[in-house]
Amino acid sequence: MTLRDLIQVAGNHPTPIVAALVTVPALTWLVGVCHRQGEGRNAPWKYAYSVLVYLACIPGTFAAVLTAYAMFFRNENLLDSNLLIYFLPIFSMVATLVVIRKRLSFDDVPGFNRLSGLMVLMACSFGIALALHKTRIFVGFFGSVEMLFALAAGIFALLKWGSYMLFRSGDEPAKPMPKFPPPPTTT
Repeated sequence: MTLRDLIQVAGNHPTPIVAALVTVPALTWLVGVCHRQGEGRNAPWKYAYSVLVYLACIPGTFAAVLTAYAMFFRNENLLDSNLLIYFLPIFSMVATLVVIRKRLSFDDVPGFNRLSGLMVLMACSFGIALALHKTRIFVGFFGSVEMLFALAAGIFALLKWGSYMLFRSGDEPAKPMPKFPPPPTTT
């Protein structure tokens, strides 16, 4: 099963997807109603917000990558795309983050700094992959989603290693550069 097949199967069964993506912002609002203003940074509310952030941001980020890939790499017409797969997770993520932000600071949500760092690294990786694709520097890239993910993963590993090396303190040991798998051999 390819990623395209998985997206098509998900698009053919919209009820669970809509239910899940609408439930996350609704639960976020409900959690905000259950505690008084200013108590969201205390346990157990901050952990509930942390779970809700991850439930919203993981599909939202995946949908943002799919939408950007369809727009910039495949030059697909987004008017023909499935709104439930390409746009509803992004709207759900934004709505969840807006509701959370009205109740407490993102600094009080456990794990949010790591998730936001992951999203920034993914955006940088995607931007670099797009620049390579549009300038035709990387000749072996033919526009498949598997190649995009492999290229983005390689750039992500290099960016992560580079950011660690750049911002580590003097007493932390240096990490070795990420190793890439050898190319497959043909027999």
